[in-house]
Amino acid sequence: MIANANHKPPILEALAPSYGARSNLEALESVTSGRQEVQQQGLPGIAPEAMASGYGYTYINAAFAYRRPRGNRFNPAAWGAWYSSLHHQTSHQEVAYHLTRELQACGADFDNETRYVELLSDFDADFVDLRGIDPRPECLHDDVAIGYPNGQKLAEEVRAAGQNGIVYPSVRHEGGTCVAAFWPGLIQNFQIGETWMFKWTGDPVPTIERATDV
Repeated sequence: MIANANHKPPILEALAPSYGARSNLEALESVTSGRQEVQQQGLPGIAPEAMASGYGYTYINAAFAYRRPRGNRFNPAAWGAWYSSLHHQTSHQEVAYHLTRELQACGADFDNETRYVELLSDFDADFVDLRGIDPRPECLHDDVAIGYPNGQKLAEEVRAAGQNGIVYPSVRHEGGTCVAAFWPGLIQNFQIGETWMFKWTGDPVPTIERATDV
């Protein structure tokens, strides 16, 4: 899922009277676009020609291009991954957790509305499976200070071995399943799904409803 503010056509497209002009404007946009940069230069372990192409490629490549400064559970700061779940309810809880943390970090009073758009895809690949492991590995610890460093270490090893990614039990949604895919080419049959409204009204637990005015 991505915030609705990021679900938009190329920012300079309205200025392009022709395909040639659009190409020139895309070159101008690439000066400040992290996605354009990785499409041209690649990422550690991913050559430019291995980035996604075809319908939805901008959204797919953006997942790999824009990383948190300290990385996420199964990717370091140097390279990104495509995170998804097997059910939208799991994605809702994962997204709600992270945005709630961001609201807390900036001292907000939990007065916020954010729309998120579903990005749907298929996979036809084998993944390292962390489900059903007892005791639960440290990379799945609910404290990010513990889970993330351990998860990133595992991800580095899995990726270096040429594996496709990791499927794992959701840390934020009991019974849910998440997938971290390491290569853009794994994301198939990309589609835009529904839009959801996340609304905080003074409480750290948001209401989540389908947006009806999209």
